[in-house]
Amino acid sequence: MERDDVFRRDCPARMVLDHVTGRWGVLVLTALREGDLRFSELRAKVEGVSEKMLSQTLRTLVRDGLVRRTVEPTVPPRVSYGLTPLGAGITEPLQALTGWIKSHAAEIIEAQSTYDASPS
Repeated sequence: MERDDVFRRDCPARMVLDHVTGRWGVLVLTALREGDLRFSELRAKVEGVSEKMLSQTLRTLVRDGLVRRTVEPTVPPRVSYGLTPLGAGITEPLQALTGWIKSHAAEIIEAQSTYDASPS
């Protein structure tokens, strides 16, 4: 097995996989697909994310090179977030994933109800 096999614990891609496919990572990257957003706009778009989690997620995605943070020299400074070319590349597969989940959510919820109602 090679070191870059994602099934291996020490694969560097595993860390990135966690960042990109975590709930907030997927939603932030998908939200930014439509264009740059300020923090407050992003928080309003991604309902349910706390300020702390959004800050943490953005910091991680900026560090990973998927999101760029732009500070305009105004008073107060205006900060916006957008996708880098690398980040833009991941949004298409993420859009397909979220689209599939949205299309099949009712079936999944039904399967969960059936499972929960059956005797153990």
